[in-house]
Amino acid sequence: MLRIDANEITDKNSFHAVFASAFGFPEFYGRNMDAWIDCLTYLDDPDSGMTMVHVAPGQCLPLVVDHAAGLKSRCPELLEALVECAAFVNWRRIEAGEEPVLALALYA
Repeated sequence: MLRIDANEITDKNSFHAVFASAFGFPEFYGRNMDAWIDCLTYLDDPDSGMTMVHVAPGQCLPLVVDHAAGLKSRCPELLEALVECAAFVNWRRIEAGEEPVLALALYA
């Protein structure tokens, strides 16, 4: 399980800084949602170098976002993007014949 404190997110820059730090995204991380999706698609592939957080093949990482209600009031577009992009990570994997890799839990 990985926890994110949404109180640390106030804008797009802080969103990407928080996630890059928590997941250990590579130096070349593009700090946009396409890059976020790309990195998290490879949670079960440590050799990819896309993240320092890994799960075993066939496993799903619970991503817990604490204080999500505050994020919703401060940056509703970022919360919406987070939900949509987490779903897209799993959709992309399912389309490729792989297991979902990310489970998103939002806590007020």
